[in-house]
Amino acid sequence: MSARNIGIVYKKELTEALRDRRTLIVMFIVPLVLFPLVSVGFGAAIAALIGKAREETPKVMVIGGQDSPSVLSGLNKVPKIQVVPLEANWKDQVVNKQIPVVVEIPEGFERSLAEQKEQTVLIHDYDGDLKSDTARGKIEKYFNDYRDSVVKDRLAARNLPVTVLKPFEVKPHNVAPPEKSGGALFFGGFIAYIVVFLCLNGGMHPAMDLTAGEKERGTMETILSSPISRTHLVLGKFLLVLTTALTTAALSVVSMAISFSIVNALHTKPVQAGESDVTLHIGFGAALSVFIMALPLAVLFASVLLTISSFAKSYKEAQSYITPLLFIVILPAIAAMLPGVELNLKLALIPVLNVSLLCKELVIGTYHWNYIAIIFASTCVYAVAALFLAVKMFQRESVLFRS
Repeated sequence: MSARNIGIVYKKELTEALRDRRTLIVMFIVPLVLFPLVSVGFGAAIAALIGKAREETPKVMVIGGQDSPSVLSGLNKVPKIQVVPLEANWKDQVVNKQIPVVVEIPEGFERSLAEQKEQTVLIHDYDGDLKSDTARGKIEKYFNDYRDSVVKDRLAARNLPVTVLKPFEVKPHNVAPPEKSGGALFFGGFIAYIVVFLCLNGGMHPAMDLTAGEKERGTMETILSSPISRTHLVLGKFLLVLTTALTTAALSVVSMAISFSIVNALHTKPVQAGESDVTLHIGFGAALSVFIMALPLAVLFASVLLTISSFAKSYKEAQSYITPLLFIVILPAIAAMLPGVELNLKLALIPVLNVSLLCKELVIGTYHWNYIAIIFASTCVYAVAALFLAVKMFQRESVLFRS
């Protein structure tokens, strides 16, 4: 094994890669621009849309209620809603999002309340629509308050305190620190997803260009005729793909730290962070831990990408071969963000998913040293196996000179 020969190949490939505009875009522009746009720009846009929907005055139709004047009068006084006349096609208007909600008050509603008979007020809405959900929330609050006032009047008529219905309260108390709860957990998984995806994406173009691209340009034969062994050649190319993958992953972590700092400075919490007072940040220890765990994963990605690309005869064909790999990698990375998916011994042995779950824990400051050792070791084993396969593929004439 000659480190000098590997270094010569690596230096040559690195020089060419740094002259390639597509490689530079993937390595630097995507991680430094993509995440700020997603976390700050998209999050702020969603927050603005939600705020705008809450400030709007939705139109509300009412079915019935003519025999319950006090209820209708109170409904008309609800802030930021406008009661409009009922139309025959009200259901179609709700479905077509022309009217957010329609309230149906049962006949003899107030009389039934006075007689203490059970009644049901229906709120016809469009489930999942932001404006409809907002309007429904305002209507529900009004009727809940009205119901509470009726209960208080009944208790007062019998000289009973309100505590008869509510003798005690049950109040949750979160003992987890802010960096380990709520939105922080979601963003821990999101950070892991971004690191995994950009690590793979950073090595894709160089891997395809160094194999299928060489074949397409007709320069593969020239390189193979040089006085350098196939093993040194593939290791030099592998190091270049690994460099781009790790650079992209490292820049993505730096970009996240900067983006979170901007979010915290502007007090613009992305919508996924919820209403809790969560400060989003990535400490140096967490960033370093995520990068260390990404090392064997980057080796695995670089080796697999080189192996798959080596079978292709052209750059376009290599893209079609690698596309299924994107789904194989993205699905477990997304699964790590799902609630209820927790790190255990079985999941610690599943490639990509194990690193994603571990990175989510590392970001929030939880270090499971036994799982860290298992995941790092298993990923290293997978990476070495993939690199060995890549070297073997470059030694086969049938793979390099497919016709």
